[in-house]
Amino acid sequence: MLAREAATWPGVVYSVDYRYLCSEPGQNIIKDAIREHRLTGVVIAACSPKMHETTFRRAVTSVGLNPFLCECANIREQCSWVHEEKDIATPKAVDLTRMMVEKVRHNHPLEAIKVPLTKRALVIGAGVTGIQAALDIADGGHEVILVERSPSIGGHMAQLSETFPTLDCSQCILTPKMVEVVEHLNIRLHAYSEVEEVSGTVGNFRVRIRKKPRYVDPDLCTSCGDCATACPVTAPNEHDMGMKSRKAIDIPFPQAVPAIYTLDPDTCLGLFPLACDKCRQACVPKAINYDMKPQYVVEEVGAVVVAIGYDLYPMEKLGEYGYDKYVDVIDGLFFERLLSASGPTTGEVRRPSDHRIPKEVVFIQCAGSREPERHKRYCSKICCMYTAKQAMLYQHKVPDGQAYVFYIDVRAGGRDYEEFYHRALEEGVIYVRGKVSRVYQENGKIVVRGVDTIIGSPVEVSADLVVLATAMEPAAGSDKLLSTLKLGATQDGWVREVHPKLRPVESVTQGFYLAGCAQGPKDIPESVAQGGAAASKILALFSSDELTRDPTIARVNELTCIGCFSCRSVCAYSAIERIEIRDKDGDLIREVARVNEGLCQGCGPCAAICPSNSIDIEGITEEQVYAQIMAF
Repeated sequence: MLAREAATWPGVVYSVDYRYLCSEPGQNIIKDAIREHRLTGVVIAACSPKMHETTFRRAVTSVGLNPFLCECANIREQCSWVHEEKDIATPKAVDLTRMMVEKVRHNHPLEAIKVPLTKRALVIGAGVTGIQAALDIADGGHEVILVERSPSIGGHMAQLSETFPTLDCSQCILTPKMVEVVEHLNIRLHAYSEVEEVSGTVGNFRVRIRKKPRYVDPDLCTSCGDCATACPVTAPNEHDMGMKSRKAIDIPFPQAVPAIYTLDPDTCLGLFPLACDKCRQACVPKAINYDMKPQYVVEEVGAVVVAIGYDLYPMEKLGEYGYDKYVDVIDGLFFERLLSASGPTTGEVRRPSDHRIPKEVVFIQCAGSREPERHKRYCSKICCMYTAKQAMLYQHKVPDGQAYVFYIDVRAGGRDYEEFYHRALEEGVIYVRGKVSRVYQENGKIVVRGVDTIIGSPVEVSADLVVLATAMEPAAGSDKLLSTLKLGATQDGWVREVHPKLRPVESVTQGFYLAGCAQGPKDIPESVAQGGAAASKILALFSSDELTRDPTIARVNELTCIGCFSCRSVCAYSAIERIEIRDKDGDLIREVARVNEGLCQGCGPCAAICPSNSIDIEGITEEQVYAQIMAF
């Protein structure tokens, strides 16, 4: 019906109904029509232009028609998907298509904009994901700026004991990559640093990085540790989840990269004024400098990888499991440090309260995940598998001990994950299907009460240690960083991608690529794969000498511009320049606004605020908009 109606409109010489226009036969229909009828414009009434506009514009370009003379009328998301009544949907589809036909009649050919391309990438976050992305880009022959806010790279993976499902030593597989980062000629590492500002657009970003003062000169520090030995102040070691102490000047862990000591001013007896000078007196190479200030570095890059990782849901919010009352209720990362041979107990599993070996350990899954009423609504994806790993390793280390797992259901979606879960069962781990209703202390034990929904009866386990598989959540400070980068986020705070299936590592802002747990909960293999995927996107971007950009940008009519520069005040991309108009003698006549093609994103506030109506957006001009309105 729509095709028949469209055929009667002024200017329409060909109209056809075909179910699958995006298919190869469908595109051939379009190409043949352009050749046969010498079409000067094409309207596709089908799916969202966000999905298929590029496909159709590529098709019309192949037969000599300017791609910007092809438009899409969205009669799927804006019409058929939102109306159940056909008698409402069909007239609306007619109206949407008529509007787009009128717009195309007022379109004119546009040419893609060529802008210079800075072939240098920025990677934010140096966990295993960021490390993989940085190495892949650097191996592709391009320089990488790697920024990590912690004193050492490695992220949470550096805290793990073994990794599932192969039970590889985490440090054994991570440390070589960490060392490769600092030795790679194409990678410049800014550890203990944060991205403060990003301006510009894809291909030409300007990044301001703040390097926090370590109070230790990295060029002089020999990692001897004499400063830490002399330091009289101790504090809980964050890497070991507070189970072990560190000095006010310390290195995060023995394999840390870079291997440079850092003085913590919040722990130190005092720097301003100086209260203690023992570390500097002990430092033979004179590397300690109390007068260090934050340094600011400006880098020019063409693309950015956001690999900012995750944090665990705070245990303080899980009072129903007794965390705020009982020392022997811990989270999974705490248990990882107990299991690790490089951990505070050198791999012996001991209770925090009395350091005795626990004979019964209860693991509680979905602690904070899949609980929209009180905590996080989503599944944290890795908890089922790392709980199976931890329970299995506990059984290995304490052969006469017993591990219990309370679970809702087991999600083992990766390769060999199901087999890994069954291996835990075969090795004696007892799984109880049911949620925990109460956790309390009695006679020196932590009593975990729940219901086994399979056999339909209450279950009560008196445990020596309770391990919560807590939810993953966006890394602390990620909301501020996303605001700085102007990136969209989901309702849960993860970075939003363009399309979850077809463009999973591209952000909604061009030039930013997502990897690992910045986008949502992921395990190590998936995170590493995404780091490589983001790197491949950037290598593809850098394969050209120039960047081709969409010409849908603002244009200023300099003849009518009155030079008020209201447009500059609303431009989020600093794309409006002040240009002097001079006479033949060089005398200044007036100043006008001009748009920087490399920076403009075609967002439109400048056109809206211009009092002299001197600014239009190419492809969405006032003439075209009014033509659509007058189509009714």
